[in-house]
Amino acid sequence: MDKHIELSYCCFEAFKVLAKNYLDLDSHRLFSTICGLLEEINTTPADVAENLMPKSAEDDPEICLENLIKALEMAKEEARLKADEEERLKKEEERLKAEKEENEKEQKCAEEVKEKKTSVEEVKENGEFSGDHLKRSEAYTAIQNYLSSKSTNQAKRLKGDVLKDGKSLVLSMDDYEEVYDEFEGVRLQWALIKIVPKTQSFSFYRTADEKRHYKLTFHKWHREVITGKYMNYVLEEGKAIGVRKRQRKLYTNNPSKSWSGSKRSMWSHVVFEHPASFQTLAMDTKKKKEIMDDLITFSNAKEYYARIGKSWKRGYLLHGPPGTGKSTMIAAIANFLHYDIYDLELTAVKDNTELRKLLIETSNKSIIVIEDIDCSLDLTGQRKKGKKKCEDHRDEKDQIKEESEDETENSKVTLSGLLNFIDGLWSASGGERIVIFTTNYVEKLDPALIRRGRMDKHIELSYCNFEAFMVLAKNYLDVDSHHMFDTIRGLLEEINMTPADVAENLMPKTINGDAETCLDSLIQALQIVKEEGGGGIEARLKAG
Repeated sequence: MDKHIELSYCCFEAFKVLAKNYLDLDSHRLFSTICGLLEEINTTPADVAENLMPKSAEDDPEICLENLIKALEMAKEEARLKADEEERLKKEEERLKAEKEENEKEQKCAEEVKEKKTSVEEVKENGEFSGDHLKRSEAYTAIQNYLSSKSTNQAKRLKGDVLKDGKSLVLSMDDYEEVYDEFEGVRLQWALIKIVPKTQSFSFYRTADEKRHYKLTFHKWHREVITGKYMNYVLEEGKAIGVRKRQRKLYTNNPSKSWSGSKRSMWSHVVFEHPASFQTLAMDTKKKKEIMDDLITFSNAKEYYARIGKSWKRGYLLHGPPGTGKSTMIAAIANFLHYDIYDLELTAVKDNTELRKLLIETSNKSIIVIEDIDCSLDLTGQRKKGKKKCEDHRDEKDQIKEESEDETENSKVTLSGLLNFIDGLWSASGGERIVIFTTNYVEKLDPALIRRGRMDKHIELSYCNFEAFMVLAKNYLDVDSHHMFDTIRGLLEEINMTPADVAENLMPKTINGDAETCLDSLIQALQIVKEEGGGGIEARLKAG
């Protein structure tokens, strides 16, 4: 190592660079205050950047600087009381491995000019791979979408696929069919080609080596127009059509032994139909608005992230007791942003390489979820011991999750591999992604895993307060006010009950169950908890 470069805490010079990047400011009256605070305490550029980042459209530079000052003053006080906490701030060396840029669209649009006709390079079907055989071909899918309407009108043979909802039939051209298109007065011909291996064996499934591609034919005089403007137009229009007709999906990762064969796939999916929304989410209204503003700001920030030199992703840590709505929050976020969800089960991942391959196979506009991160993986490397210890404390669905002895022994995902998955070089292979961790025990997590820059926003989902109860009462009983509300308010201020338990007691147990009966059932459950000391909520407390 000829040169050692130390990246340290944020100094005033570094702060000025961040202020210019994030707020377009060269000077401000608050800079002197910030300079003094930065000389007294240690804080990372990532923490400074997070506090400088506008959280809503209304945030101006002064608000962002005041947010930073508040954060620095809080950090100064915490440093005075807990000086040893500073040791947890770990420096991580930048990985020096260069990432290969993928230029599928441009590379697949040129081929040697033939005497009178020329065709673009083959674009593999969805299911084959492009580039370095790591990422599925988006170009093939985009072309298929673009040609769908032309195929319906021109092709002699069509093939149809029924979507998962059973309500829509998608038609596309069959193998060896041809359709015509016209662009700026140039006439073109598309054909769908299938290549079958010479040696075949009988199977009910499509052969794994069977390949398809589209062949585009046009006059050599128009090569420049077709390989440039036309192909870009086809790809952009095809992707737009795909977005308009796409169904959002919920994915889960398959064991690596399922990644080969005729039905090879790293992810399995179902149509995502969860009805959760922020409107029906039982939590503080102010906190909901803060989260929604943060999500909107993120989804519209492609150019902003590119300008400040960060990959377009954001991390959320959802923590709180079981039954406080962490999974419902994930569904609400997905519905709010219209994103797919990838539910990653770490216990089914053999090693760091498999974890990286799974990341590459996720799409843009998606949420990658690792639930119960404290028990999904022992980040110290002692998986069996760590898993057993976690299971002693896990509740409800946590105890249902079990992995086989073989999977436990073969899984070698490390903390380093997981950190690289979140914000290493490979994490920039896509854009507009949200990574969400959930945990019941945030104190068990390694600080390096949840620091700012990885888990950018920490959201605590706690026990049910009266405002959350009002949302649940409206959702379940369509009631905005009732004479029993004051009694319920008083009880909720005295004891801890999760929104899940409150909701269960509000749910009518019979066809004739009215609002008063359900509210009375909730009061009885709350009073039982109060008599027992306000402890955990058990299933036996649920009325009915």
